[in-house]
Amino acid sequence: MFSAKDLKQFKEKEIDLGEIEKQLNNYKHGFPFLNIAKAATIHDGIIILDKEAISRYVGKYDKISKTKKIVKFVPASGAASRMFKSLFEFMNSFPGNKEDYPILVKDKKFESVNHFFQNLNTFPFFKDLEDVLQKKGEKPDELIGKKKYISILKTFLTDSGLNYGNLPKGLLKFHKYKETQRTSAEEHLVEGANYCNSAEGLVYIHFTVSPAHRKAFNLHLEKVKEKYEKSFNVNFNISFSEQKPSTDTIAVDPDNRPFRNADGNLLFRPAGHGAILENLNDIEADIIFIKNIDNVVPDKLKPVTITYKKVLAGILLYFQEKVFNYLNKLENSKNIGDQMIEEINSLLNNELCIVPPNNYFEKSKREKVTYLFERLHRPIRVCGMVINEGEPGGGPFWIINADGATSLQIVESAQIDMKNPEQKNLFQKATHFNPVDLVCGVKDYQGNKFNLKQFRDAKTGLISKKSKDGKDLKAQELPGLWNGAMADWNTVFLEVPLITFNPVKTVNDLLRREHQ
Repeated sequence: MFSAKDLKQFKEKEIDLGEIEKQLNNYKHGFPFLNIAKAATIHDGIIILDKEAISRYVGKYDKISKTKKIVKFVPASGAASRMFKSLFEFMNSFPGNKEDYPILVKDKKFESVNHFFQNLNTFPFFKDLEDVLQKKGEKPDELIGKKKYISILKTFLTDSGLNYGNLPKGLLKFHKYKETQRTSAEEHLVEGANYCNSAEGLVYIHFTVSPAHRKAFNLHLEKVKEKYEKSFNVNFNISFSEQKPSTDTIAVDPDNRPFRNADGNLLFRPAGHGAILENLNDIEADIIFIKNIDNVVPDKLKPVTITYKKVLAGILLYFQEKVFNYLNKLENSKNIGDQMIEEINSLLNNELCIVPPNNYFEKSKREKVTYLFERLHRPIRVCGMVINEGEPGGGPFWIINADGATSLQIVESAQIDMKNPEQKNLFQKATHFNPVDLVCGVKDYQGNKFNLKQFRDAKTGLISKKSKDGKDLKAQELPGLWNGAMADWNTVFLEVPLITFNPVKTVNDLLRREHQ
């Protein structure tokens, strides 16, 4: 099937032939659906805390964090073009004639292009846009008065001006303050200074970026970081990584044959956010916070976010202490008593929400000890969950695993058989939503790094339909970073306030109260 030229292409991308064959097999047979047992809800898979518990966990984190290496991990690879979808459509289709003005003003919705122009001077990037237009001898209000909307959009979106339509979200101005404006990347620096500060005053922040934007990211953060270092009396250690070519997946045509470009080369595509599990696996840290680049708020709303970041990490430290204590006992005690086995069963069932497979109780004591050790000896993550108000995406569920055990997982709708009425009904009973607010413990009880790839469920990938050069194709995504890529982690869900989740999906989201 593959020529010498193809094999050379595999070698250049550092992809093993066996991996290619697995991917092709996935196209032929598809991925199995997950089996939902029930939605995770308050007191049934999701923890909710009172003020006393919040204070206790914050105190625990503040006390122990200074002895740990903590990294803030920020996925920031994608271009922000989807933020400006409606603006691009308007720019490319609106004739720009005065008589067509009613087409623009007819739409009064919050997400409309009309709303964008009506509030143009409110955006944090307005001053930059105004400066660029002034260099051209133009003013925003005069252009709007003359109905020259296309001129404004071209200056805003294209490389003839600010080029916002081609930049990553991390380099866009998100918030306006009295004397300055901040990009979302800057807001992550401020967040990091507030909860990732080590005893030495070091703040480690890691951004995953695309190769095309790495230089711009580096230049921007080098330019601004000294200001924040002085403000917070810290030193930032900022690092970057790119999605590895070896994580790309081969594309196929509708008949599952490898898709070839016009030049005869095989087509490979980025494999979704699950591909950056490799980047996460390369991080050297005791505790890793994960939060998306666009989920930031201005300073007036940061205290709640900072508190709950510390709470999540405090819970992680609590579980690590308990789990590490039991693992040491299981490894070093010659005679494990029934009482200890019962204690560990209680921890798994009542706190980590892991129900053992049916045959567990038929096992011998030695087999139970082996099972318990293996079940505890895994990475741990504590995930913030917000009340679901109709957001698309994944949520918290109890899942029946292949071995018959039940555990907590974050599940996307594409992983569920929606043609199965029972499964669809269970999925729709979800009360909470995953805002990508995670704190991860990636070292074991002996201080060794886990190989995170060993805890990924390879059967939870996704296949989607795409096109290239007018030809249909199928593409494959690796298990998502916070769902299938972490399927075999030990997982804890905590309800966090909705105010901690404020993503910017469209440019007009910057006009929302939370971003003002």
